[in-house]
Amino acid sequence: PKRQVAFATKSKFITCSSGVHARGLPRTMTTVRPFTCDDLFTYNDVNTDVFTETFNLNFYLSYLSKWPEYFSAALGPDGAVAGYVIGKAEGRGSNWHGHVSAVTVAPSYRRMGLASALMDELEGISENHHDAYFVDLFVRESNTNAIAMYERLGYVIYRTVLDYYSGEEHAHDMRKPLRRDEEKRSIE
Repeated sequence: PKRQVAFATKSKFITCSSGVHARGLPRTMTTVRPFTCDDLFTYNDVNTDVFTETFNLNFYLSYLSKWPEYFSAALGPDGAVAGYVIGKAEGRGSNWHGHVSAVTVAPSYRRMGLASALMDELEGISENHHDAYFVDLFVRESNTNAIAMYERLGYVIYRTVLDYYSGEEHAHDMRKPLRRDEEKRSIE
C-alpha cells in the first residue's frame, strides 16, 4: 500500500490508501510520536510474539530517560499502541552509531509498513541529531521475516554473535551505513 507521511508537532502521520485493510482494519491514519511513560501501561498487545524481546520496567524507563529521542510509539486509529522502537546512541570515533534495541509491531498492524516507518524514524534521529556513522541492531538468526525486512531497508549482516539470546540462539548483527560513513567502512 502507498504511504504518505506528513509532519505536525513532532508526530508523523502515516496514511494507508482508502478502504478497508485485509485484516478488517480501516485504512486510516496511524501516528508515530514520542513514547511516554503512560504508554508502558498500554503496549502489552505489541509484545505478544516470540521474536519480541520483552524487558523489565526499569529497562524501558532507563532508555526513556537517557535517550528519549530514540523511543517512539506508533498509535493505531483507536489510539492504542500499535508498535514501538527503542534505541540509543553509543560508541566512539568512527564507531559512533545508533543502535536499535527493539522494534516491534502488534500482529494486527503488520505488513502495513509500520516497522519500516519506525526504523526510518530511528535512522533519521541517528543521522540528523547524533551525526552517527551507522545504525546497528541484533536479530535472531531464526527471524527470517525480520532479516528480510532489514535487508530491504538497506541493512547487511555484519557478523553473527554466537549464543547471544540466553545461550539458546545466535544473533545477526546487522548494520546500515549512514551519510557520515561515505566510504561504508562500518560494514567492512
